[in-house]
Amino acid sequence: MIDLPLKTNLLNQSLTLPNGFVIPNRLAKAATSETLATYSNNPTEKHIRLYQRWAASGIGMIITGNIMIDRRALGEPGNVVIEDERDFVILQQWATTVTDQGSQLWAQLNHPGKQSPKGLNSRNISASAAPFGAEMRSLFATPDEATHQEILEIIQRFGRSALICKKAGFSGVEIHAAHGYLINQFLSPLHNLRNDEWGGTPEKRRKFLMEVYAEIRKQVGAYFPIAIKLNSADFQKGGFTEEDSLATIKALSQAGIDLIEISGGTYESGVAKAPQKASTIVREAFFIDFAEKVRAQVKTPLMVTGGFRSVEGMNQALGSDAFDVVGIARLMAIDPDAPKYLLAGTNSEQTVQPIKTGIKKIDQLGVMEVLWYTQQLNRIAKGSNPKPKESGLWAFIKSVLRSGWGTYKTQRTRIK
Repeated sequence: MIDLPLKTNLLNQSLTLPNGFVIPNRLAKAATSETLATYSNNPTEKHIRLYQRWAASGIGMIITGNIMIDRRALGEPGNVVIEDERDFVILQQWATTVTDQGSQLWAQLNHPGKQSPKGLNSRNISASAAPFGAEMRSLFATPDEATHQEILEIIQRFGRSALICKKAGFSGVEIHAAHGYLINQFLSPLHNLRNDEWGGTPEKRRKFLMEVYAEIRKQVGAYFPIAIKLNSADFQKGGFTEEDSLATIKALSQAGIDLIEISGGTYESGVAKAPQKASTIVREAFFIDFAEKVRAQVKTPLMVTGGFRSVEGMNQALGSDAFDVVGIARLMAIDPDAPKYLLAGTNSEQTVQPIKTGIKKIDQLGVMEVLWYTQQLNRIAKGSNPKPKESGLWAFIKSVLRSGWGTYKTQRTRIK
């Protein structure tokens, strides 16, 4: 049942970034795993179809799922890779299918580091040769420590990928520095055990991120928007903390970043699942307490993703002035038209529910729900509707089979 509309809906307000760039409203589709690319990592018509439907909802901005910067470093089979202009025409189509409808398309750029399934890449690198915890070790291999030269190459690749996105008509780019991927690995003292210029102190651990930002800015210029997705914390003992995050945000703000998206967690601890106080649950936004701490010290626009359940909760959170943009992701996978309702001041008929297989060891994996929601995106991309009540166990089995086949096909593609 849809509620009566709000009299005043803050979601409809536009937002002007410090560089003068205007986001048409305060609602954003946060990045989600899609795996819709070919096994050669090219974008496809499925991307056009999925994003066309999302953009038709009236949402202000859409951030793509993981776009990798190196075909040798995939996070999943079916990742899009932008490392040159071979897919330039379809990248342009992807951008215009969104921007022609009045929404914005921002490309999320990423490198998985060691967070890549066993066998997918011929070699995985990370800040250090540190393995995952016991629960994840069966899925992810221990990486090699990246050399100084490899680090410099990755930094340059981020810049080149961002420039291609700008040329293709994307509205902006987002650096993925959260959820346990490579930049997050460099930031975390649990995964970064180096004692050279890339590790050993908080300042040195964030040098990689700061160099990635600087290279992107150098390539795209002063007025092309750059955002970052950053954990408020990893929620792992000995990992990236709120204090680390706040110091990183201050450094990025001083460097001129345009938008900061706050999230939290990793595949080991659970993605976007912060430890919840009762007061935070009532306020809906998982990371609003941390956003308030950031807002007290930093003026850069903030986006908060995770925990939002209702238009009333979104408006209450925005009204606190703790942040500027509401990020939604899972709701868009089960109701791609949800922004139409939210912007009209009513709620979607769908609600995000915990996804379980009934098998405790599987349900404890942070990646479990990612797999279920990815299945729903595939349905939309094929022109069908999502199935909000699909079995968690069935979706997990299909995802495992699909991932195994995708890994095999990716390897065969490389051999050819």
